[in-house]
Amino acid sequence: MQRGTPSDQRPTDVYFFATCLVDLFCPEAGMDAIALLEREGVAVHFPQDQTCCGQPAYTSGFADQARSVALKQIQLFPNDWPVIVPSGSCAGMMRNDYPRLFADQPELQAQARALAGRVFELAEFLLNVLQVKWNERVQDRSEPVTVAVHTSCTARREMGTYEHVHALLGQLAGVKVVTQEREAECCGFGGTFSLKLPAISAAISDDKADAIKASGAQSYVSADCGCLLNIRHTLEKRGDALPGKHLATFLRERLSTPDDKS
Repeated sequence: MQRGTPSDQRPTDVYFFATCLVDLFCPEAGMDAIALLEREGVAVHFPQDQTCCGQPAYTSGFADQARSVALKQIQLFPNDWPVIVPSGSCAGMMRNDYPRLFADQPELQAQARALAGRVFELAEFLLNVLQVKWNERVQDRSEPVTVAVHTSCTARREMGTYEHVHALLGQLAGVKVVTQEREAECCGFGGTFSLKLPAISAAISDDKADAIKASGAQSYVSADCGCLLNIRHTLEKRGDALPGKHLATFLRERLSTPDDKS
């Protein structure tokens, strides 16, 4: 399924690319994302040999290593099904950078472009393709909560999925979204950036944590685990107990009912 497919052709099968951060640090986000897709009647297929998308190597200047990793991922999705990624950062790598990696190899670039055309960030897929309207058919039974949103740089500037997160949260009656002052700014993670320039990364993350706290939010939500982990660790180091959740986990918890076993 390519982007732009008529909305009446609702996909019945999708691939799920979990990302290495979800696999290693936030497995619940991956499971909750799959549960959200399955509750919409979609069969989710998880290729067991998936690894990293290759972004750390690519952004560090190791193009050959990034190509090797990317090629292995491209080969994991043979059927013409959407590939759902619970991270704007990794989805951006697969959609925008895979074709660039193989610019000098026409046959492989064609494969990369074919895959890129069916890569979707989770929120984008739920809203634009599945066209979920939870406010019309699911009651938000959880306690009212005020949340702040953090969108990763890639999700905001490359994938354009900033509005999708807000639109999904807006379907939940008990959720009030407040704008934090630095919502459009980086959290300081930046993949290997936080390892190479830890002092700068920490200063950026402190500014982000200050803005979330100042917003009056009771919690914060992000659709990218890297950002979520960075902000969470910053707050924990400061002794702040403000909870944060991946978008998939937050949505699934709000949408679950007592008889929901998914």
